[in-house]
Amino acid sequence: MQGYKIWIFALALCLIGGSLFVYKWRGLGYPLLPDEQTRIWTVEVTFQFDAGERAMPVKATLHIPGLTPGFAVLDENFVSRGFGFTTRLVAGGRQVQWAIRRAKGPQTLYYRAVVYKDPAEAANDTTPPFPTAPVLGEPFDTALQELVAQVREQSADPASFTIELLKRLADATGDQNVGLLLAGQTDPTVRARTAVTVLAAAQIPARLMRGINLVDRERQAHLLPWLEVHDGDRWLYFDPATGAQGLPENYLTWWRGDDPLYTMDGGGKTDIRFAVQRNEVDPVLVAERRAQAVQSRIADFSLFSLPIQTQAVYAVLLMIPLGALVVVVLRNVVGITTFGTFMPVLVALAFRETQVLAGVILFSLVVTLGLLFRFFMENLRLLLVPRLASVLIIVVLLMAVISIVSHQLGLDMALSVGLFPMVILTMTIERMSIVWEERGPMEAIQQGVGSLIVAAICFTVMEIDVLKHLFFVFPELLLWVLAICLLLGRYSGYRLLELVRFKALAEPSR
Repeated sequence: MQGYKIWIFALALCLIGGSLFVYKWRGLGYPLLPDEQTRIWTVEVTFQFDAGERAMPVKATLHIPGLTPGFAVLDENFVSRGFGFTTRLVAGGRQVQWAIRRAKGPQTLYYRAVVYKDPAEAANDTTPPFPTAPVLGEPFDTALQELVAQVREQSADPASFTIELLKRLADATGDQNVGLLLAGQTDPTVRARTAVTVLAAAQIPARLMRGINLVDRERQAHLLPWLEVHDGDRWLYFDPATGAQGLPENYLTWWRGDDPLYTMDGGGKTDIRFAVQRNEVDPVLVAERRAQAVQSRIADFSLFSLPIQTQAVYAVLLMIPLGALVVVVLRNVVGITTFGTFMPVLVALAFRETQVLAGVILFSLVVTLGLLFRFFMENLRLLLVPRLASVLIIVVLLMAVISIVSHQLGLDMALSVGLFPMVILTMTIERMSIVWEERGPMEAIQQGVGSLIVAAICFTVMEIDVLKHLFFVFPELLLWVLAICLLLGRYSGYRLLELVRFKALAEPSR
């Protein structure tokens, strides 16, 4: 019965840790790889106008991104010297309004938005009502009804109706009704507006949409019209020029509806330009902004909210449980013997400064010399605490002597011996001497070599960049490590080295 409790507890830990991990990864976009980058685009709008020679009040409005399918706004800035500004929601999306009491001469306003791809961002506004039938007057009403009837005969749903309609609008010479409604104009924006009118007559909600294509770098980007049609469940997108369905991969929606891009009250000679630039940023920054947008407190309780120095400490501490798991596997499953349970993990931390080869040599040298002094003190029959203090002093002296000698020989790597934990070295020497006396030199050497092997393996695992990144960004993965340790705590089978050791017993006797 006790075994079932451990399995249930381990399963609960895995579910909790896995749920947090998946939410942060898929929901907020925290990166899985340390070198992963998120592509962002900086879109800048330059709004220039002339306020005239006499100082006068000026008020200007500009449509800015609001609902942007496939993209999310990471940051935005408004640069307007001397102007006050406010943003507001309007029928077509969002607007910024600049105002000033007295302005004269050339004026320049800037709007800058930083956007990134977000597949979860969709046109989630409510289902629109059926549009009212347009009244154009004759002969346009008759042409409109005939065109609707013809397209309906060759379509089965709103999507196919729209595609067939745009195909006919693209070839105005072959249909008198289309030529009358377009009035000889071939501009894609005019086609889109005409398509909205025809779709309204067919009781299909539709609206005109304008946006820009995000490219790597473009000094002068241009607004492109697009057609948005609702099929009863969701919005569909169509190119009014070709009739192709879907949005381009890097199409950023700017605003919707027939309203102009800007309005001006009190100025003239306007000029608006769009510029786009692509960059790469740390995806953690994007994930934190996304968490703020959805009002999630995950970012507030992440390790990234700590000071930089504290983050550096936890980047090391979070790898210690992983090293402990390696020790558990190597001791309980493989069967490697060591001095103590977690001494190899602490030695592995010291290897971070010396690297494995130099660390093994220096560690072995200090322990060997310290063991010789420990055997000498055995004849003095000291009490435990004074003996340990004496060994500690000897270890410090040995570390200092080895560092000085190695420096004189030009072996600068040996200087890192001072970073070894002195208490661990002292206790290792004491433990090794006891094992030497009680079980013999072979057992002591075996445990010493096993400790170094386990420490080297722990260091190798703890220094894997992907694991260091994962455990720092997703510390809830430690719950998985805890669950594995709990399950290994119930393991009572043969160790791998025992299978090799007793292999002869398994062979049939001759």
